[in-house]
Amino acid sequence: MKWIFGWIRRLKVQVESYASKPWAGWALFIVAFVESSFFPIPPDVLLIALALLLPRKSFWYALVCSIGSVLGGMFGYLIGLEFFELLGQPIIEFYGVQQQYHEVQRLYMENAFAAIAIAGFTPIPYKVFTIAAGAFQVSFTTLVTASLISRPARFFLVAGLFYWFGPRVKPLIDKYFEVLTIAFVVLLILGFVLVRWIF
Repeated sequence: MKWIFGWIRRLKVQVESYASKPWAGWALFIVAFVESSFFPIPPDVLLIALALLLPRKSFWYALVCSIGSVLGGMFGYLIGLEFFELLGQPIIEFYGVQQQYHEVQRLYMENAFAAIAIAGFTPIPYKVFTIAAGAFQVSFTTLVTASLISRPARFFLVAGLFYWFGPRVKPLIDKYFEVLTIAFVVLLILGFVLVRWIF
């Protein structure tokens, strides 16, 4: 366990040095973009790391994350609309969410806007909804509008928490960074497992 803590501490120091670099925002943008269409790791992980290290820039990182995620959702829509058999279906099968994918079709028939907005704000795998939106030919305007509302709402909520409370708890976080990091990762994994089981 000691070597894990040491590795996490070294990673923290490295990320702290990267966070002030001009390309830190680009890294967050890329993660947010690809997560909305095929990448498994949510951008919240990097957003939280950056907001935690630089609370004063939390809202800037939330904006970068939101833009990347919405544009990535558009790319996911394109995959579903034009390249479903070539790319979309393999992505769905790779993550083992075929059943959820067909459930999304029912949700879209009932209220596509609400379904996308809920998926954009919660830990529900957003890529399933963006690809399905294209495959089921949901209005592109509906996808973009719902994404523009839900994705920033999620990321700015996270940013706000660290902007207002981050500086106060940073000494505590610095002291127990390793334990808190492991706890966060465990909770994140459990959250995705729970959402997948419910959904």
